[in-house]
Amino acid sequence: MNIGAAAKASGLSAKMIRYYESIGLLHAANRSDNGYRHYSPQDLHQLAFIKRARDLGFTLEEVGKLLALWQDRQRASADVKALAAGHIAELDRKIGELTSLRDTLSDLVTSCHGDQRPDCPILKELETGCGCA
Repeated sequence: MNIGAAAKASGLSAKMIRYYESIGLLHAANRSDNGYRHYSPQDLHQLAFIKRARDLGFTLEEVGKLLALWQDRQRASADVKALAAGHIAELDRKIGELTSLRDTLSDLVTSCHGDQRPDCPILKELETGCGCA
């Protein structure tokens, strides 16, 4: 299967597939006599694994670790669980940060009269960072 077909089958762009090869996340594809990349069913399986891990928000470094664990049949599932738990902790941190940002912005929107007056607590906050209303 060429890179275009592999991209379509995996849901990844050809550019992303080439990038994953260039950083070693995916081994370099076999080449046909005319130099075109050729992907095997195993390569497609690995691309699907990478895509799903990225869809779950794992970093490229974490995906590399997950791939290594997936390919190591002697690995302990505790290692996989620890990596996933660490990712959950990072997601929780980001969710907390986003929730705080949303709450702050929501408070500013509530305090804004939204009328013809020029005074605007949203702009005041952006200008000063003081939360002044």
